[in-house]
Amino acid sequence: MPEKYSSFRARSSIYLRAKVIVIIGIVLMISVFYGLFFYFQDVTETDLKNNLFAQQRDRQIMATKVLSKHVASDLGLVEARLEGLSNSIYLQQGDLAADKTKTLVHANFVNLDDIVDHFFVINENNTMMVDISTKGTRILVGTDILHRNHVVQVEKTLKPVFSNGYLGLDGKTRIDITYPIINGQTGKYLGLVGATIPIVQFLSNYENIYNIESRFLVAYDKSENYIVTPRTYLLGKNFFATDVQEFFHHNQIQNNLYNQVFSGKPGYAVYDFGSGERLNTGYPIFLSGTPTYFVFVITPTATIYSQVDKVLFSQRIETFSLLVGATVAIVVLIVFLIKWSSLSEEVKRRGEELEEANRELEIANKQLSLSNEQLKTREKAQQEFINIAAHELRTPIQPIIGLSEILRSKNTDGQPQHPQQETILDVIIRNAKRLQRLSQLILDITRIESGLLTLNKEKLNLQRIIINTIDDYRNHIRSSTENVKIVYGINKEEETTQGGGGGACQQQQQEQLMHKHVINQDNIPSILVEADKVRITQVIDNLVSNALKFTKEGTISLSVDTNDHGQAIVTVTDTGQGIDPNILPKLFTKFVTKSEFGGTGLGLFISRNIIEAHGGKIWAENNANGIGASFYFSLPLLDTANY
Repeated sequence: MPEKYSSFRARSSIYLRAKVIVIIGIVLMISVFYGLFFYFQDVTETDLKNNLFAQQRDRQIMATKVLSKHVASDLGLVEARLEGLSNSIYLQQGDLAADKTKTLVHANFVNLDDIVDHFFVINENNTMMVDISTKGTRILVGTDILHRNHVVQVEKTLKPVFSNGYLGLDGKTRIDITYPIINGQTGKYLGLVGATIPIVQFLSNYENIYNIESRFLVAYDKSENYIVTPRTYLLGKNFFATDVQEFFHHNQIQNNLYNQVFSGKPGYAVYDFGSGERLNTGYPIFLSGTPTYFVFVITPTATIYSQVDKVLFSQRIETFSLLVGATVAIVVLIVFLIKWSSLSEEVKRRGEELEEANRELEIANKQLSLSNEQLKTREKAQQEFINIAAHELRTPIQPIIGLSEILRSKNTDGQPQHPQQETILDVIIRNAKRLQRLSQLILDITRIESGLLTLNKEKLNLQRIIINTIDDYRNHIRSSTENVKIVYGINKEEETTQGGGGGACQQQQQEQLMHKHVINQDNIPSILVEADKVRITQVIDNLVSNALKFTKEGTISLSVDTNDHGQAIVTVTDTGQGIDPNILPKLFTKFVTKSEFGGTGLGLFISRNIIEAHGGKIWAENNANGIGASFYFSLPLLDTANY
């Protein structure tokens, strides 16, 4: 009995030691496996982080290039208008201050008042003869502006001149575009026509120029002086001036980039001058083949890495969860095998399976990395194609519109040059403007899908924007044959009551309806939000245009109100044919439209993205009375206590 007990104890001891050795071996194997996993995970994440940063860098380079070309296109349009004025019959005759000259100059100014705030004519003695300007801007007629270098330069070179930046009388930074007036028969210099552009306001339409904590724009003239910067105390200063260089701590990487771009070559750099690392992409603006102005888009890399870290963290959690789950399953299986039998063989087999799984994982990672590179290449090529296509559409459109409208002017007898000239030019201008709108839609879609849609928020009165929209569309409707009325604040019950009847009775009811809702702006309370004025106006314009398309006759009403959730609700209601039930569920997605009404089906998709970027919501429904449809969108009300 003692011998059997001793033998049993010996066997138990051997089994226990083998069990401990196997457990220790398994623990060491799992530890090594975890160590290798975290090592390769770190290497993979570093590569992925670098690739994502490079992708963001390439997107910003492309965005800067597109911005440069768009600015050049807009400035080229202004130059084309000035060329048309210079060659007009009134200015060629030297009659620079005549009423007909002023009328012609004003007509061109109205078509460009979103870019320029002055159109002026100067005689050969360098005295201002005509000055058309926006409301509230000082008139300079009779002023001697000989001291401006670009005015003297036009007379000397007899060529158009794009000026350096200068500080206007109202304290705003501006640039001038001047074009000589040369008699086509005698070659005599008669004076010049020019346009003044408030450059800060102009470039703010393209990119953020106020907040340095996110991506922002900086611009320089050909003398390397600041003309646009969020740091307004640097305006007018030379980039290489001593005090500016001291501010940037004489950063050589930054200086090399700026020297490269100022020489006419695009470039980029990543540097830190003491206030955080920056990604800076620069591109020259070429006018008449010469680099004349220079734009730089600057992004704090912290904002880029924060987005990258979010992606990596999510992937890390997912992978680690899978690994822990696999480890737990393996441990449970090993314990089971140790308990029952054949532990050593099973552990060996599981180890081989782990090694094989590790090899397969490495192969899968390589295939995933290759697929990722292919997708990035395809996305970059697609984005570049869309941007270039939109620019190529826009570049020929603007001169066509500008020169066609100049050609559309009548001769001295008040008659067109050709019996069908006006009809032909109307067709040209209408189709060119359609192409222009299409190119803008493409650009908006590109910005949205590339994550480049930026908002320049300010305090807005939604009541004022809606009233201005109604005034604009009423003028449009009066000049057309549309039997549609546009009113302010009519509810659906009034529409139902007023919508019946026909013929003269219906027309009389519509006139009464319009008279009842004449807008008294003094009696309308302000509804304030913090939003991008241009983008919100674009959304309202899209909804009204959409209502006009589907309303042959009747009423379109606009209103704005507030609810108990701290939101402003804008409503656009029509008495048209309503929304097709098949289209309603996908109304705010891309390319959704009814073929018989035409259109791209992009306007409502862009509107939805603009409203959601403001933290709001947009929706639509058919009216309960079966007549027409209503579109709504909400925006958070402005917290005036903290504004």
